[in-house]
Amino acid sequence: MKKKLLFFDIDGTLYNTSKKIPEATKKAIEEARANGHEVAIATGRSPFFLKEVSEELDIDSYVSFNGQFVVYQGKTISKRPIPADVLERLATEAEKDGYPVVYLDEQRMTSTTEYDDHVKASMDSLFYPMPEYDLNHWKEADIYQALLYVPEEEKPRYLKAFPELAFIRWHKYSDDVINHDVSKAYGIEQFIQHTDFTLADTMVFGDGLNDIEMLELVAKEGTSVAMGNSPERVKEAASIITEHVDEDGLSKAMRRLGLCK
Repeated sequence: MKKKLLFFDIDGTLYNTSKKIPEATKKAIEEARANGHEVAIATGRSPFFLKEVSEELDIDSYVSFNGQFVVYQGKTISKRPIPADVLERLATEAEKDGYPVVYLDEQRMTSTTEYDDHVKASMDSLFYPMPEYDLNHWKEADIYQALLYVPEEEKPRYLKAFPELAFIRWHKYSDDVINHDVSKAYGIEQFIQHTDFTLADTMVFGDGLNDIEMLELVAKEGTSVAMGNSPERVKEAASIITEHVDEDGLSKAMRRLGLCK
């Protein structure tokens, strides 16, 4: 088989519902790499939140922040921070409405509240503590992603007020906020531009709503795989559907695709 470029989402794809990487997945990725395939991550997580999985799987290439910050073999090749003037407007609007905001650069995550039940619930789902309280973070660093804790029924108002931004629901209480023209698909396109791979050489694996763009993009020429635990909208975007993550769906798909035995 010709050498392939493999992108893996983390939560619900590499990580099972217990936030662990199944042994079958580790073995499949190790075999795929030994067979000459390039392995990378495509995630909504920040670079500092990739350390554990990167070390566990020995991966130093990734599309992070849903495409806003891209690294190839340890070197940053693309970054698209949210413009400061847009962040200022978002901060003002959220403060007026009383909605918490979490800001992320490539090194740290902060919150506009010292404690909030909704922020705590979302962090608990990631097995992550409450972020550091800091009202000035967005003024002092390049922010690549924000988390806006807006009720679903109020989201249309923000969509209308901020056409420069995309709001992607990732948790019951929270949206990922990034530049409107950036996605995992955008990040993968930047990645490909800096390598010898083509879209036809690419395979992507995901399960979430923020994976739809990359699944649709790669399905045009390459292979995109949706996990069995994906919502129907995600499955419709993929060229292949595999079993649930808790049923070793990822390793089974990789074997079917001939990436490993």
